[in-house]
Amino acid sequence: MAMDRFDLVSTLGFVVLIASSVVLEGVVVAAALGGFALSLSSWRLYAGHPWEALAWLVWVGAAVVLVIAPGGAVFLIAFFGCLLTGLGLLFGSRLGLLPAIWDGDRGGRDRAE
Repeated sequence: MAMDRFDLVSTLGFVVLIASSVVLEGVVVAAALGGFALSLSSWRLYAGHPWEALAWLVWVGAAVVLVIAPGGAVFLIAFFGCLLTGLGLLFGSRLGLLPAIWDGDRGGRDRAE
């Protein structure tokens, strides 16, 4: 489960977004986070990692929850549900626990590289 170029770019992007939260409003940063996660999702899908793309897409949902900010328990369930689902999909893909769905000749696992 070594880090690749994609992981470095996403980490740097999140650092920039966190730094921009000092200057910009929270809603603007959450919207930028959603757009950034959507672009990362497209990038992973194009690279042939559909489970990771789905994880990033679920995290777009977490950013949307931050922007619309529903109250109380709905916020907690939606936000943390998206975060945990995305983490499960990402680690499941990276550890080879999820089946290959992109193409049939990869050996039965999503990250069998």
